Amino acid sequence: MSLQYVAPPVRALAVLPAPGPPRRRTSHVSLYLPSRRPGLAVAPVRAAESSSPPTVPASAAGKAVVPDDEFSLAKVSFGVIGLGLGLSLLSYGFGSYFNLLPGSEWSALLLTYGFPLTIIGMALKYAELKPVPCITYADAFALREKCATPILKQVRSDVTRFRYGDEQHLDEALQRIFQYGLGGGIPRRNAPILQKIREEVTDDGKYSLVLVFEAKALELSDFEKRQAKFTSFFGPGIKAEIGKGGGDLYEVRLISDTV
Repeated sequence: MSLQYVAPPVRALAVLPAPGPPRRRTSHVSLYLPSRRPGLAVAPVRAAESSSPPTVPASAAGKAVVPDDEFSLAKVSFGVIGLGLGLSLLSYGFGSYFNLLPGSEWSALLLTYGFPLTIIGMALKYAELKPVPCITYADAFALREKCATPILKQVRSDVTRFRYGDEQHLDEALQRIFQYGLGGGIPRRNAPILQKIREEVTDDGKYSLVLVFEAKALELSDFEKRQAKFTSFFGPGIKAEIGKGGGDLYEVRLISDTV
């Protein structure tokens, strides 16, 4: 059976009750939420939180970079919005309740809505997975709509937006490719972490999406022997190439066959 990238379903957010004893988050079937197995220690790592600012590779020196300044709600942290709005309502509600601010007749309403908004904002902030940096070169930007496959476009969209409740970006894809805890696989604690992505054009004029991973416990051979799995998972219509970046960084270049 061939592996194939499937976009994660959109999950609705429910209003949370007042905080009680800490509970472990349960997982659901989705691209980025693998089921946890008994006895398997999982250390969640937030990819973008530890990532450094995007750097320009030497091979792309002199190329024009297209700034990613397009506004989208997916690039907005709902945790920050919820906390900001909730704390503002609470602050004004308490101030008006104690007659430090005008509008005492509204204090009960402000406090009633302020508390749940603050709790929801805190929950979203805790479960927040930040976007990874994306470098887009002008020549690749011109080819994206025509040459990038739907899966490549979906991957780019998924990793450059805020996500909630996921361990890391592309978690389900990496679990299937590296087979965490299975025979011939790697321990989950050694899982590669997506640090950034690049859109560039190959020497023969093809569009490619480059996934840059940090993997301190892996070698280049660990990626190279799974090259066919990368091609199968993110296909059809692409070819995967493996490369070594600086330090503990490894690059998986997904090259579109469309010209």
